[in-house]
Amino acid sequence: MTGTGARVLSTVGVLLAAGGGRRLGGGGKALLRVGGLPLVERGVRALRDGGCPRVVVVLGARGDEVRRLPALRDAVLVDNPDWETGMGSSLRAGLDAVTAAGGSAALVTLVDQPGIGAVAVARVRAAHRSAATLASAAYGGRRGHPVLIGADHFAGVRAAAVGDRGARDHLRAHAAGLTLVECGDVADPADIDTPGDLAAFERRH
Repeated sequence: MTGTGARVLSTVGVLLAAGGGRRLGGGGKALLRVGGLPLVERGVRALRDGGCPRVVVVLGARGDEVRRLPALRDAVLVDNPDWETGMGSSLRAGLDAVTAAGGSAALVTLVDQPGIGAVAVARVRAAHRSAATLASAAYGGRRGHPVLIGADHFAGVRAAAVGDRGARDHLRAHAAGLTLVECGDVADPADIDTPGDLAAFERRH
């Protein structure tokens, strides 16, 4: 396959789903149900329906239970034994898996943002032009997720992704080359970190 189709197939979805959800009771964010579905299943669906035929899911808290979900059968499941150190280690693990899969870009989403669906994923994925691409969703002009990281940037992102810092330092350093894709009309970027966040999200949706 050549042309645009080849670029689409080389975009690998990455769902960061390792968090323990301490402020939500510590049961693991991936298994928290919103709208009847575990957050991890919602995230995988959004990536697939948004045009990522290959999806990497980075697991941590309650990873053995998450692995047993039927919806994840066709995903690449990556365990992050260092998940408690913060999101940075999960992002590095996800990028390593994309490299192993031969992807020319990673499209990264977070499991605790269930309001970001397939339409936002597709919009950001469409910005993929080459391994040098950097793009992210924007909400009222402010950068958010999903984030598309071309393979040329993997080494730089890995170096900057420490503790709870993901790709933001690298994106800030390369702001001149970052494509912002407005998604505020089709997605809700709110994080689900507390029971109050969950209740507010369910009221809106």
